[in-house]
Amino acid sequence: MDVNIDPSWKAHLEQEFKKPYFEQLVQFVKQEYSQHTCYPKGKDIFAAFDHCSFQETKVVIIGQDPYHGPNQANGLCFSVKDGIAHPPSLVNIFKEIKVDVEKPYPKSGNLERWADQGVLLLNATLTVRAHQAGSHQNKGWEQFTDAVIRTVSEQLDGVVFLLWGGFAKKKAALIDKGKHHILTSGHPSPLSANRGLWFGNQHFSATNGLLSKLGRQPIDW
Repeated sequence: MDVNIDPSWKAHLEQEFKKPYFEQLVQFVKQEYSQHTCYPKGKDIFAAFDHCSFQETKVVIIGQDPYHGPNQANGLCFSVKDGIAHPPSLVNIFKEIKVDVEKPYPKSGNLERWADQGVLLLNATLTVRAHQAGSHQNKGWEQFTDAVIRTVSEQLDGVVFLLWGGFAKKKAALIDKGKHHILTSGHPSPLSANRGLWFGNQHFSATNGLLSKLGRQPIDW
């Protein structure tokens, strides 16, 4: 079975695509897309990998589910297409960046510009049915994306993992803390941010500080 994913990732995930759970997942996704409106578009399901090659991965940000409203999801967690209103979590991300690294609030919420610099924007579940949050959870995507996190942990060095919120923090168990850096905070959603668990985490400047120490190009957030 052929999966349309960037060749640099395909080489490392080939065995995953051959496992029974993944075969079943593909059949489920095909059926969902044929019978319902689903997001992101089929060509964008693996966009996070297409914009950030395996060898270039410097930072990993973990989300939970794609946005389930029209024209929002583009295959990268927290990101929306150009010209689309910024969802609340993304607004809070940009507000923190403005204070933390003194970068003006951007017009576009499209985070492909981060991915192109080596930020893997990975949702745990890569597809969703329109207007039904979590509708494609527990169908096999999480097993696949956990394998992605483990592969990055095992085969790369000095990656900065940003784990925001309780769901993402659980993924720390998959990461070799001796080789990588893990930064955690509350989720940027209003519920968490308004309780003081997001703003002031300074993850963006901290990430760039870690990358600089490793002799790597910082991210232009």
